[in-house]
Amino acid sequence: MLTPKYPPTDHAPTPAPTASSTAPATFTPAPVAPVPVSNRPTIQLTPGSTLALVGGGTAMVLIVGTVLVSMLLAVAITGASVAICAVVLRSLLNDSRKGR
Repeated sequence: MLTPKYPPTDHAPTPAPTASSTAPATFTPAPVAPVPVSNRPTIQLTPGSTLALVGGGTAMVLIVGTVLVSMLLAVAITGASVAICAVVLRSLLNDSRKGR
C-alpha cells in the first residue's frame, strides 16, 4: 500500500555485432552548443559601493556583537542575583531553625 511505484525502465535495443567490421570505428565528437548569454544585469562594484558594503558589514558585526555581549551580561547578573538570594534565604532559614 505504501510502497513507491517506479516506472518501468527503458531498454534500448542492442545492435547485433557484425563479424565483417574489424577496423576500429573513428570517433567524431559532437558539436558543442554555444552557451546562452544571460540577459540579467551584472553587478558593477565601484570603490564607493565597495566601501559602503564593507562599512555596512562592519556595522552589522559590531551591532550583533554588542547585543550578544549585553545578553550574556544580563544572564550573568541574573545568575549572581539568584545566588545572592539563595545565600540570604539559607541564612534566614538557618537562623530560624536555631531559634535566634
